[in-house]
Amino acid sequence: MHFTNKLVLSGALLVSQVSFAHGPKPMPLIDVPVPPVPGLTDGSDPIVTNKNIAVALGKALFWEMNVGSDGMACGSCHFNAGADRRVKNQLNPGDKGTLATAHSFETTASGADGGPNYTLTPSDFPFYQFNDPIHQASGVKFQTDDVGASSGTFSGQFKTASRFSGSNDTCSRSADPLFSVNHTGTRRVEPRNAPTMINAVFNHRNFWDGRANNVFNGSSNWGERDAEAGVWIKKNARSVVKQPLHLINSSLASQAVATVQSDTEMACVGRNLADVGRKLLSRQPLQTQQVHGEDSVFAPLQLVAGTQKGLNTTYKALVMAAFNPKYWSYSRVGEFGAPAAGGSAYNQMEANFSMFFGLALQLYEATLVSDQAPIDLSPRDPVTMEPTWEGMGYSAAEIATLKAGLQKFESNHCNLCHSGPLLTNAAIAANSALVTPTDGAFFGPEHFRIPFGPTAMGPAISPGAPYPAQEGGITPHGNVVGRQDIRTGTQLIDFGFANTGVADPNNDLGVGGNDSFGNPLSYAAQYKQYLLGNYDSVVDSVVYNQKVCDFRALFSYNDNFELPDIFTALDGLQVDGSREGQARNRDCISDPSLAAYIPTITAANANKDTAKMAVSSKAAFKVPTLRNVELTGPFMHNGSMATLEQVLEFYSRLGNNQNPDQDNFMPSIALNASNSAQSRAQIVAFLKTLTDERVRYKRAPFDHPEIAIPHGHQGDEVAVVAGNALGSAFAKDELLTIPATGANGLTEPLVPFEQHLPD
Repeated sequence: MHFTNKLVLSGALLVSQVSFAHGPKPMPLIDVPVPPVPGLTDGSDPIVTNKNIAVALGKALFWEMNVGSDGMACGSCHFNAGADRRVKNQLNPGDKGTLATAHSFETTASGADGGPNYTLTPSDFPFYQFNDPIHQASGVKFQTDDVGASSGTFSGQFKTASRFSGSNDTCSRSADPLFSVNHTGTRRVEPRNAPTMINAVFNHRNFWDGRANNVFNGSSNWGERDAEAGVWIKKNARSVVKQPLHLINSSLASQAVATVQSDTEMACVGRNLADVGRKLLSRQPLQTQQVHGEDSVFAPLQLVAGTQKGLNTTYKALVMAAFNPKYWSYSRVGEFGAPAAGGSAYNQMEANFSMFFGLALQLYEATLVSDQAPIDLSPRDPVTMEPTWEGMGYSAAEIATLKAGLQKFESNHCNLCHSGPLLTNAAIAANSALVTPTDGAFFGPEHFRIPFGPTAMGPAISPGAPYPAQEGGITPHGNVVGRQDIRTGTQLIDFGFANTGVADPNNDLGVGGNDSFGNPLSYAAQYKQYLLGNYDSVVDSVVYNQKVCDFRALFSYNDNFELPDIFTALDGLQVDGSREGQARNRDCISDPSLAAYIPTITAANANKDTAKMAVSSKAAFKVPTLRNVELTGPFMHNGSMATLEQVLEFYSRLGNNQNPDQDNFMPSIALNASNSAQSRAQIVAFLKTLTDERVRYKRAPFDHPEIAIPHGHQGDEVAVVAGNALGSAFAKDELLTIPATGANGLTEPLVPFEQHLPD
């Protein structure tokens, strides 16, 4: 053993622990580039030939009630600051879980029966309640595995749909035994809370469990995992070929095609995107919905003349104007299949509607960037790079509160997960781009331009110390796998995901679950297979490109002594990247001469069941952005908290469920100190500076067409009124009509979720 090297190792670990409070700063979002999608709108033969029309197509499809099988639009769950603020018929029994209660509703915290068509009240939150809300040791007073989420479709078995009018598809429907009141069917409710889609274009993966793949393959959400995926390309007048797309940074397209086919959210079972295309292509977009005459997207393109119902075009015309003709101009049929329930064969435009739908929605959502919040516009200290809040209308006392709130946000390590301009380390490509030195590249407001490079998220606290971004695991390389401390030790993790102990870890596995093909959703689980040499088990090619010397916690140490949870030369090491023929040992966070190594395949297999190869993915969920968080409740993946104060109480008590996979940053949170009430209030005040006033007032680009959204059913959780237009077996909808807004937005602001809960 080398005593000197052991001292170096101990010192490195010590620095890692004491530097937690100095992670990435909450930086401005102004001019942060949306992650590029090579080949989408650029190059000699782009997929999209008119981006503005594609954005208009995407906006129309996002808010189009006819997209769903029974009136549900994408916007039905994302109409309030990009999130869902409905309070009636919003409970799911927790059916992602394995608990005995996962398929039955429980009594709510207020003592009500809950279940279908129940109206949530303030006293139903949080779903985990302790005798003392800031001390876990005080004991649980109430808990439920039910989930606060979003009401969706009645579902059924798809048969057909009209090409010209009518919102409802023809489906074989019957009342769902679980989602019904006295045998009268109610709408199903999703198993997870709907997060905001504003700024979601920056996420490497979407959905809480990451199943919306970063790679869009053209027809499903599974990226490279789906061997049958692809789009039809015209070669000449008499031939077409099906080829998979491989569009990176396109998780929103992956998410879109999954959502529109979900039999909980929007569709009858068995309906595919070609069927949706057949239903919509000949129609006037938004044909039953008012569109504001000053809509920020439609009006400049002369698609609307004054406030009117629908647009002055058809979906087919928009597709033809927006997309390369090779994807829609083939005139023959027969190669593309036909509806499962029978009918004429699909044409090329119908067969490729999955691609048109996914990419158009992605391009629209890419415009929904909220970069004009106080955190973006504030002057900043030239040394610390932190906002000063001066000259923005705040009083001296308010400025003191905001500065204290930011300091406590950082000292309690919130910024290690909620990192960078998006306040989430799930924004992998954007965060990595910012810390990559790039000549002439700057972001931030005109009065405080910040160069791309290592100081993009704050200066180092002392010469030679890591930069704040590095301490948060953010580097130019953009790892999707990391290694950090979990309660049971140092383990491989999916970067951008965390287990904070919100619910019983058996209730929802999150990124620890599997895809439709039986493969793990987890990148970290695949990386373990890579190390073991089981390359057939690596289904996302990005996993091959991880850089171990950028992990937060050491994975290897190239010296001859034993360590219980780190690979050393005694185990057997090889240079990281040597399997691919390109060493990954430059620009490392840790000393590459010691840390830029992975175990040999033999060493990995010898330790596959030890702490050295441990993976933590169970009940880990995507770290959400905190932008506009004031308006995007309810909170957490299970919608279990109604207010920001409840969220801060959750972190004060260090979570609800201590479990082996819980992030080890949780025990180091200090909010339950004697001044905790003041600390929590200060952090809440800081979080409110993340709200963009354009979002609050639905000003461009956050304006939208009119939409009527099912908000429960006539009646309550005890009795409902039967006689829905779909049939007497179903309850009549109560509709929440959200009026059309134009570029100038609303006169009355959006309010937080808790203000929509009845007294």
